[in-house]
Amino acid sequence: MADSQSNARLRADAGAPTTGVIHVRTRLTADFTVVANALAQRRGSAVTVGVAVYILSLPSGTPVTIAALCAHFTEGEILISRALRELEAAGYLERRRERMPSGQIRTRTYFYDVPGGTPQPDPDGPPDPPRPRKPPAAEQTPAVVAREESPVALAEADPQAVAVLASLRHVDARLVLSQREAVRLAPAVTAWLAAGVAPAQITRTLTAGLPDRFLTRPAGLLAFRLRETPLPAPPPPEPVGRPAVPPFQTCDGCDRAFRAPQPGRCRDCRDHHRAGELLLAAG
Repeated sequence: MADSQSNARLRADAGAPTTGVIHVRTRLTADFTVVANALAQRRGSAVTVGVAVYILSLPSGTPVTIAALCAHFTEGEILISRALRELEAAGYLERRRERMPSGQIRTRTYFYDVPGGTPQPDPDGPPDPPRPRKPPAAEQTPAVVAREESPVALAEADPQAVAVLASLRHVDARLVLSQREAVRLAPAVTAWLAAGVAPAQITRTLTAGLPDRFLTRPAGLLAFRLRETPLPAPPPPEPVGRPAVPPFQTCDGCDRAFRAPQPGRCRDCRDHHRAGELLLAAG
């Protein structure tokens, strides 16, 4: 007697989700990094999370400069710099200038698994344990936060530099700057103006060849151009007007035409007349 067979579909595992991601996990015993969910699930830029996870995976002593990170990632210097600033503001990254036993000053970079956490011994042998850090911005007292968020004094910035920055939106409507951004960029524009660069030339330099889509705030792109673009040469001075040409005169002695501001004798007649006077004086 043949075994009975059913055409009914197998029932799915009751524990498997019906939507969303389904993890296929593998137990790792080497070459893995432990990342806190607060960092891995951090809202905001994916570049910031990627840079943080990459730095966590590196052994102590590995260079994590902007140039080193740009050599690893496809993102450019602007996005990498922005990611490092965000990690530093959130308390994950700290740059500290320290004096070495030899007396030299070096900048050391510390990266925290958890902002404000207690440093733990590293099997890779890191430098001396860092000093206790300041709490991240979220844990600061309201008085400190209020002082940092106080309005920027626009009156203290160079008005001509601010006017140049405000006029950029007339060339490209995307170049809209806030008051804080304009004040932050004004010193660089002031330096260009002091070097003799005309406002129109600064505008052309900052707006030429802009990408179709900005990957960062317009202020970040403008700050990069002001910092990295060689100082443009000032426009050549306007040509000085040609001196006025004296009109033609008719010589009173030989009727020959010559140029002079006033009527009189030509040079040959003046020399001949002067020689005659000298002969009479000698006689």
